[in-house]
Amino acid sequence: MSAETVVDPAARVYRTVNPATGEVLREWDRLPDDEAAGFLDRAHTAFLEWRETPLSHRMELFTRVADIIDAHTEDFARQVTTEMGKPYRQSEHGVVLASAMLRYYVKHGEELLADEEIPGVPGFSRAVLRREPMGVVLGVEPWNGPLYMAMRVAAPNLMLGNTVVIKPSEVTAGSSLLFDDLFVEAGFPVGAYQTALLSTDQVSTMIADRRVRAVTLTGSDRAGAAVAEQTGRHIKPIVLELGGSDAFIVLDSADPDEAAGLAASCRLVEAGQVCVSPKRVIVTEKNADAFIERYAEQFRAQRVGDPFDPQTTIGPLSTQAAVDRLQEQLQDAIDKGATVVVPGGRVEGPGAYFAPAVVTDLTPQMRLYSEEAFGPLGMVYRVPDVDAAVELANSSKYGLGGTVVGETAEAEQVARRLDTGTVGINAWFGAPVEAPFGGTKASGFGRELGRSGMDQFANLKAYGIA
Repeated sequence: MSAETVVDPAARVYRTVNPATGEVLREWDRLPDDEAAGFLDRAHTAFLEWRETPLSHRMELFTRVADIIDAHTEDFARQVTTEMGKPYRQSEHGVVLASAMLRYYVKHGEELLADEEIPGVPGFSRAVLRREPMGVVLGVEPWNGPLYMAMRVAAPNLMLGNTVVIKPSEVTAGSSLLFDDLFVEAGFPVGAYQTALLSTDQVSTMIADRRVRAVTLTGSDRAGAAVAEQTGRHIKPIVLELGGSDAFIVLDSADPDEAAGLAASCRLVEAGQVCVSPKRVIVTEKNADAFIERYAEQFRAQRVGDPFDPQTTIGPLSTQAAVDRLQEQLQDAIDKGATVVVPGGRVEGPGAYFAPAVVTDLTPQMRLYSEEAFGPLGMVYRVPDVDAAVELANSSKYGLGGTVVGETAEAEQVARRLDTGTVGINAWFGAPVEAPFGGTKASGFGRELGRSGMDQFANLKAYGIA
């Protein structure tokens, strides 16, 4: 995911800015090193208690946290919209997902953590696989879903028995801090879940500490490579959920109008600032003209404006820097011959606004062909047939998700050929809590959510009984 944390190494503060107005909302001093170390002290002490807590009691406390979140959904959503800019209803949905994630692990925790019989081990009457917690997990998290994304780390790990320290994005630090008191209020040990406003150097120090047993990062491939280098040096497991440039393939057998509606709605949610947003639409020649016409209509119909206005469908991007980058990518494509179907782009005036745009006729010489476009920019490619569609889809350095639209049996066969972590057939798969989520290639490795979200940072202990 390109929701990369913006860090000025020389800065002494975290700063949040309302992207709709440019107003500085709040600044925080960076933590002194001794205070940063205190987070790890508390997390490790909490782990020693939490790992011994019966699963039934963990489930009870999870339910309490979910209830508290539900009671404060409106306040939490308003904070996210103010800091990040997504329309209020979309922020509200993210808060609801965080609560639902906790309830999922309450409902399924016992079965997900149950011992498994290992059949046929010679010389033993019985062999068993048991999932045990490892210790403190450090999560480096992005701005585009500050509460939901933190819970993707916290829920499976806390249910397993690990404890969690979250390093949030500077862009949404205020939103991230909202969750800190919830866990203590619900009865968790102090230090089981913490948000720490760490500097880059302090993150490195934590990674090197023996008490940190695993690291997870959601961000750009550049940030992932830097953190993975450090975890490799200290021989620690890591999950990386990085950039995506997902393909949306429209087959000959698809209804072009329905496909265009689905592709546009998925592309434009949260102003296109979603890792698994279908950024590259690849449509076979049979449907190309009809699809592009309908897709463009959907983009033109969007209302850009105040994210608290119920009529707004596209709020501001997260930062002015995000607008600058997307405008540069768009202008580069235009300068090199791309066809502009919907001429959106930077909106002049206060706020980090970018009107939805659609371009076609992209070539490998253009930045948009190989870079992730993190915003409301639709890219459509015409191809002669399904083989060309698959080849183009797999040509990206990323491999996070994808979507295939058409006759179900044919679409499923095409989906199996995509080099991605997830695929939706005639629907956007997204990242449901029940299923493993993660990517291939430069999109990272490891999985979040479902049972996989627990197994990544579990000690999978096998033992045999003679």
